[in-house]
Amino acid sequence: MLKDYMDIKEEVRLALEEGRAVVALESTIISHGMPYPKNVETALNVESIVREKGAVPATIGIIGGRIKVGLTEDEIAHLGRSKEVVKTSRRDIPFVLAKGLDGATTVASTMIFANMAGIRVFATGGIGGVHRKAQETFDISADLEELARTSVAVVCAGAKSILDIGLTLEYLETAGVPVVGYGTDEFPAFYTSRSGFKVDYRVDTPKELAKALKTKWDLGLSGGVVIGNPIPEEYEMDYELINDAIERALEEAEKTGVKGKETTPFLLNRVKEITGGDSLNANIQLVYNNAKVASELAVELSRLYVK
Repeated sequence: MLKDYMDIKEEVRLALEEGRAVVALESTIISHGMPYPKNVETALNVESIVREKGAVPATIGIIGGRIKVGLTEDEIAHLGRSKEVVKTSRRDIPFVLAKGLDGATTVASTMIFANMAGIRVFATGGIGGVHRKAQETFDISADLEELARTSVAVVCAGAKSILDIGLTLEYLETAGVPVVGYGTDEFPAFYTSRSGFKVDYRVDTPKELAKALKTKWDLGLSGGVVIGNPIPEEYEMDYELINDAIERALEEAEKTGVKGKETTPFLLNRVKEITGGDSLNANIQLVYNNAKVASELAVELSRLYVK
């Protein structure tokens, strides 16, 4: 039984029962994406943004082997401070729960838990994807498989710039995952609005997007949707500068033998150091922007389902 493993915060439970808008939020960004206390401050600000836009935030994580759909402020602070939090994707879930550990949910596991709870919209920073040189390493994020199977819409600033965006989009196409540009024809690249790759479809309003999502799921076409929401222009980084920083970080990762689930946190941290912290500020601002769009989408989607 799901209740044997999952606790849904009362605020979230009531919103779901009443058919109101709820937005899922991940916790890896808290435990592994940003330094303390900026991580906790950002997570709480994101929740405030969701509420301001008329939706209920559900930050998801694992505390003491219990899935928490809707973390308390104390639980968010705990995940932000603790050094013993397991970065938890699909493969890790049964072991983290069985051992009674604390876990920070990735895009994949946040989608899983959101879907279990009945939440259809999820805001994150950027999705994982196919890593550069994957044809040699086979390093491909489990996020992509989850997008193919789990019916949750993911609002993101595209794929993280450290990835091979072209191959990531090819993978999503093969898996039948729609890639949508929100107010853009070009798939965003996390720190910048530019990637050089087109999206499958462009939408310009939350209502238009909500209608397409409902149509997809009403037809039984399971699986997620990637909604590429560009970082606001005033916060985006110089395209050449950020790519130079990424190349340096990738070289260092290869030299030091960083692999697997440690790769993304290492690269993001090194890019932050190389750019003098500018990339961290960009990261925070794009997350805020994604929370706004996800909340507007969740509100429109809830209206369609209530009818």
